[in-house]
Amino acid sequence: MNESATKPLAASAKCLAPTAATTCRIDPHRVHSLLGPLSPRFTVEALAECVSTNTVLLERVVQGAASGSVLVADRQTAGRGRRGRNWLSTPEASLTFSLLWRFEGSVARLAGLSLAVGLAVARGLANSGVAGVGLKWPNDILLAGGKVGGILVELEAAAGGTLAVIGIGLNLQLPPDGDEEFLHRPAALAEVMALVPERQQLLAQLLIDLAEIMDRFADGGFAALRSDWQAYHLWQGRQVRLLDGALVDRRGLCLGADSDGALLLQTDAGIERCLSGDVSLRAA
Repeated sequence: MNESATKPLAASAKCLAPTAATTCRIDPHRVHSLLGPLSPRFTVEALAECVSTNTVLLERVVQGAASGSVLVADRQTAGRGRRGRNWLSTPEASLTFSLLWRFEGSVARLAGLSLAVGLAVARGLANSGVAGVGLKWPNDILLAGGKVGGILVELEAAAGGTLAVIGIGLNLQLPPDGDEEFLHRPAALAEVMALVPERQQLLAQLLIDLAEIMDRFADGGFAALRSDWQAYHLWQGRQVRLLDGALVDRRGLCLGADSDGALLLQTDAGIERCLSGDVSLRAA
């Protein structure tokens, strides 16, 4: 971890204990103890239930929430994923939380942020003993041939810079069979681990890796993380097709990501850049 990862953003750590009516199974004090020297950089709040951790944390911004604010919920009733999809959660089967991070400069400087977050999550899982974690552009976390997690980054202009609310959802156990159709087969940590990490330990490790990656991103943008991200990218050097909705948009050889996070595709017409967040990637 570089030295900037230990540079405090907040004067002191705070643990916001929920009320008895909304007691969460995650103890913020326990999370802070597991963060070690990085504890002063985070304020952890735990809720038993909310509509969406991103939605609630965005409301906290209006109230002056500091960089490093974390909201974790046992249950989301209307969690939001990419392209408006739902991401629901339960305390037994998932870990869902959002992190507020403030950056200097305009929104334009944050190109590739969702990829940087994906790298941090992949590293956090690997450091928690999860083997075989991979990434799919732009923001899917893959494991055992399925999707184990997702990322939703929402940006807002703020005084002196830009704030990012980073939502992360991970499957600890497979969701029950039902009528819901998944774009990708769901995967879970329990598929590859005899003992799934305790949620407070997993959350603390993810925050530790997020702090390091966010510091590196703030200093050098996605370009400083590109090679590390591509080492986790499972579609690197493979023939793929890009889907815009249900339609095949382009086909070609996946060259990974550009220095600003754009997907690079080698086609018959040459190397093309794809920046759209509405594109899905499939093996050809």
